[in-house]
Amino acid sequence: MSKGIVEWLGNPESCLGVPKQAIPVTLSAFLERIPREDRVRRQTVLDDHLLGYGPFDCEYRFQDVNGEYHWLHDRGALEREEGTGRGILCGVMRRVTDRKQQEARLERLASHDELTALPNRLALGEALQGFFTRAGAEVQMDGGFLVLGLDALARINTVYGYQAGDAALIEVARRIRECLREDDLFGRVGGDRFGVVLRECTESEVRCLAEALRDCVREMPISLPEGTLHLSVSIGGAFFADREGHALDLVAKAESALFDAKQAGRDCISYYAITEEHRQQVRACMEIGNEVKNALTEGRLCLAYQPVVDATSHSVRFHECLARLQDGKGGLIPAAKFIPAAEQLGLMRLLDLHVLNLVLADLERYPGITLALNISALTTGDHDWLRSLIRRLHGRPQVARRLIVEITETAALLDVRETAKFVAQVRELGCRVALDDFGAGYSTFHHLKALTVDLVKIDRSFIRDITHSPENQLFLRNLLSLARAFKLETLAEGAEQQEEAAYLAQEGLDMIQGFYFGMPEVAPEWRQHKNTIQAADGSLGPSSFLWRGQKDLQLT
Repeated sequence: MSKGIVEWLGNPESCLGVPKQAIPVTLSAFLERIPREDRVRRQTVLDDHLLGYGPFDCEYRFQDVNGEYHWLHDRGALEREEGTGRGILCGVMRRVTDRKQQEARLERLASHDELTALPNRLALGEALQGFFTRAGAEVQMDGGFLVLGLDALARINTVYGYQAGDAALIEVARRIRECLREDDLFGRVGGDRFGVVLRECTESEVRCLAEALRDCVREMPISLPEGTLHLSVSIGGAFFADREGHALDLVAKAESALFDAKQAGRDCISYYAITEEHRQQVRACMEIGNEVKNALTEGRLCLAYQPVVDATSHSVRFHECLARLQDGKGGLIPAAKFIPAAEQLGLMRLLDLHVLNLVLADLERYPGITLALNISALTTGDHDWLRSLIRRLHGRPQVARRLIVEITETAALLDVRETAKFVAQVRELGCRVALDDFGAGYSTFHHLKALTVDLVKIDRSFIRDITHSPENQLFLRNLLSLARAFKLETLAEGAEQQEEAAYLAQEGLDMIQGFYFGMPEVAPEWRQHKNTIQAADGSLGPSSFLWRGQKDLQLT
């Protein structure tokens, strides 16, 4: 550009989106097609460059002949004419509309739910925290936070399909929105959960609105191609007066109340309230947390191993490693007694790292055994855990191929993209990945395709009483169809009777796990004799043990 004249080389028509006769030949004509705010930003970058403060590199919108805007990336430098004090700005311009639209989409997805276009949990929490911050910590405010959970979403997905589940969520969101005031904040805080911020509401008004929301969801069924579907929601609430610290604490209290509502039979409303019983539970949680810390420090964490067998031959395919704590008297504390406390106190990353070290030590010592370990939702995003795994297994495929990492379905679906990255890195080492509690969440074909796992473990709730429950049988067949569509190996958890094991084998399950085939043992036979297990083929089970009947098990 010189003296306000623009000279073009190349193909400016496709870049600017205008015909040849409309190509601007003066700087003023070019700038007229740039929105004012973008023009100011471009001029600021240019001024800085002319003063020697940095390069001229700017992105801005440009209006084509149809009045539509697209994005240009403009980059150049001033070529000065010696002794004249003048110069020519030469550079390269390219169209970057697609990239900018993708960036805008990703930015929106970071704060909004893709299905309903509502603010997500993070955005809703930040908005609520901003409201509290502006009001001041000492200000007593009226209002409340509600969490609404769509009842039985997992079963809707399983029986009617995931499109029906999505349609139900969209319809519930629409009904909730119609019941709220214009200034109420509303978002989707989880797979089946919505959050509502009610400002400037008395406690009685919050309770009335919660009842109205529950009623508007259940007032009439929705019609789907698959049939008529009756909906209901459970609601948990917390009042602003209960807030302590960050707004997400209030969200957690409302979700705790939602859990109580679901436990009470669903289609119910419950409010957070601190009781003496709850205080005792908190104290007990803290005591267990201290015991966990001490056990990790003193090396009292150990593993119990439960066999997973071939559904047809009953040969052991691999063993699942379950965490146990040794108490001061030599007894064992099962995971159910300390894992919930560890999760509440933020100890799961540390616990998962200790378990990983124990499992890898076993794999190194016993070259014929294959082991599976569970990790928490937090660990899928824990770079320390992943770095430790990579450091120990890099260049050691003979160990990596005998490790199965289990992630829960509900945890995986909290952030499918992030989990998919984690799964890809684990599998790149040569390990396999199992999706645990399959069916408890709401996996779709899209989710399974993104996660690229090797094995799905069907949740024990679908296996319980499988021989006498037509509903569970239907759920099982639907889950198997979904898994087979992706050629995934299948494992059923919780088989406790011979009839259940026979039925599962008949339905085509690949593997079975349960008390009928073996209780978790701290000292199984293979661990007492180093290198006694011979590796078989490269499938999920190189072990050669055969299960010989319930009478042979050591129930410890």
